[in-house]
Amino acid sequence: MLKISSRGHYGLRLMTSLAGAYGKGPMSLTEVARVDAMPLPYLEQLVVPLRKAGLVLGTRGLHGGYTLPRDPKEITAGAILRVLEGPVSLVDCTALDYLPGACEREGECLTSGLWHRIKVTVEAILNATTLDDLLHDPGFQPGVVQLPASFASLPGVRVVAVPQGPAVSGE
Repeated sequence: MLKISSRGHYGLRLMTSLAGAYGKGPMSLTEVARVDAMPLPYLEQLVVPLRKAGLVLGTRGLHGGYTLPRDPKEITAGAILRVLEGPVSLVDCTALDYLPGACEREGECLTSGLWHRIKVTVEAILNATTLDDLLHDPGFQPGVVQLPASFASLPGVRVVAVPQGPAVSGE
């Protein structure tokens, strides 16, 4: 099944920590590791590709650390995860480097449309979810549609409020 590795998960946690400190100066990886209970050596590995991609800025020195180069409203989960995980690819035919004709079932495969729809939907959610959305996310709420506020701005998407029914009791 589709699963984000610890690299993507911890990287997104690192970036949300930096987003929470946005405008307050650099934040050291030691502080991120302590506050968010993540291993410092792993964070040191994760910050390298994020810096090379221009998603974080490093400052050396006594009061150095890392900051976001722009507002958390302008950095998406999709941008972060593409750097750390690569593109979304559920099956071979949805990969960016897929060569048409490489699959012997191409043209007669009844499931390829499903895989492509899932890929496009996952990409749309990741690309519409900003670090700012994550900072203000109330967390998972069973029975409530889980869409970030910025997702409503996507073409063809209509966010509808879901009526809250009575809580189900196990009694």
